[in-house]
Amino acid sequence: MTGKTAVYTGSFDPITLGHLNVISRASSIVDKLVIGIGINVEKTALFTPDERLDLVKLVTKGFPNIEVQTFTGLAVDFVNRCNSRIMIRGVRPLTDIAGEFTMLMANRQLDPNIETLFLMADEDYAHVSSTLIKQITPIANDEKLGRFVPKEIIPILRKKFDSKL
Repeated sequence: MTGKTAVYTGSFDPITLGHLNVISRASSIVDKLVIGIGINVEKTALFTPDERLDLVKLVTKGFPNIEVQTFTGLAVDFVNRCNSRIMIRGVRPLTDIAGEFTMLMANRQLDPNIETLFLMADEDYAHVSSTLIKQITPIANDEKLGRFVPKEIIPILRKKFDSKL
């Protein structure tokens, strides 16, 4: 794919190894990958948008073709603002397919020029979600938590949870 920009949207609250796996693979098939950190009003966020931006930048700094931004509003509008026609979505087996298919159909109604590409995280990460991270962080040690999130963010996660107590 020469000269192609793709956009990977999500809440990344926090970023997981599953997200990072999708980012790595997506960045290898496009010239530029924009990671769009969306603000989902239906979810109670652990990290602020700026904190999530910093976390994603921290763990993707080794990728030369990645740009990280926050956005509000429709993902298709954000993809257009990035001068792209390709939206990347990471999916987990079974748990995400129905919801992602519904969103794909809605996005096609909103902008039929945008193609959605689904990438499934490798099997080691297919069960990992930000919700799981929020559940296990208070009770898992750093070694176990490191099986699900980039090691660089573990101290930041710990500090966030300590401040919420």
